[in-house]
Amino acid sequence: QVQLVESGGGLVQPGGSLRLSCAASGFAFSSYGFSWYRQAPGKERELVASITGARGRTSYADSVEGRFTISRDNAKNTVYLQMDSLKPEDTAVYYCKSPPMGLSWGQGTSVTVSS
Repeated sequence: QVQLVESGGGLVQPGGSLRLSCAASGFAFSSYGFSWYRQAPGKERELVASITGARGRTSYADSVEGRFTISRDNAKNTVYLQMDSLKPEDTAVYYCKSPPMGLSWGQGTSVTVSS
């Protein structure tokens, strides 16, 4: 059974940091790329960051470039999103995605940036 489980969200003050985790199971983790998406209240879901499977190449949305870092640990079947210098506009539910999931999405993890 293909599954992605996100965790690590919470409430953080502006300027703070969080690390999100995405635990994968049910498929050959190291063979696939992963992406983090987010959906803020009242807005469409948007792509935040991606990492390829073979070489671990990364890419980022302009809005998070230089503040967020996506990484993967193939031994732990886990993808991470390190989020630094958080801003109120980063408030959203964050989702992990990979091709084996097809059209399905996990439950996401909620991030709230507020003082």
